[in-house]
Amino acid sequence: MASPRRAPRPAAAAPADDERVVELTRRLAAVLAELGLSEIEVESAALRVRVQRPGAAAPPAAVSAPAPPAPPVERALVADVVSPALVTLEAPMVGTFYRAPSPTADPFVNEGDVVKEGQVLCIIEAMKLMNEIEAKVAGRIARVLVENAQAVEYGQPLFLIEPQS
Repeated sequence: MASPRRAPRPAAAAPADDERVVELTRRLAAVLAELGLSEIEVESAALRVRVQRPGAAAPPAAVSAPAPPAPPVERALVADVVSPALVTLEAPMVGTFYRAPSPTADPFVNEGDVVKEGQVLCIIEAMKLMNEIEAKVAGRIARVLVENAQAVEYGQPLFLIEPQS
C-alpha cells in the first residue's frame, strides 16, 4: 500500500544564509545611520528585512491625513533674517568651501572687507578641481555664512554683500 505524499518541508536556513542576513542587516543599519533615516526595508522573493531605529514608530496602517510640510531650509531662514538690501552670493555647485587658496594662506576676504565685482571671494573644490568664486557685485562683505572646509550644496548661501551705492 502506498503511503500518502507529504508536502515538502521548507529547508532550515543554512549557516551561510544566516551570515548573509546578518551582513545585509548590518549594511542596512549603516545606510540608515548615514542617511539619517528612521526605518529602511528591503524585500526579495525569499527574504524581507526591516531595520528601524530605537524609538521610531512603525508606519500607520492607513494614512488619514497628508504629512505636514517640511520645515523651511536654512536658505529660506537666511533670506528672512537679513536685510533686503544685502546681496546673497550662493554656491554655484556642490563641493567643499575654502576661504583661502591654501591652508597656510590668509582668507581671500573677511567680514567688513570691501570687494570689487569679479574679485575672488573663495574656492569651491568639486571633483578635485578648484573653482574660484567671484563677487557678483561690488560692496562690503557683511557676513561669511560658511565655515572653512565645509561641504556646500548648490544654491547654499555663502556670503552676504552690502552693495556700494
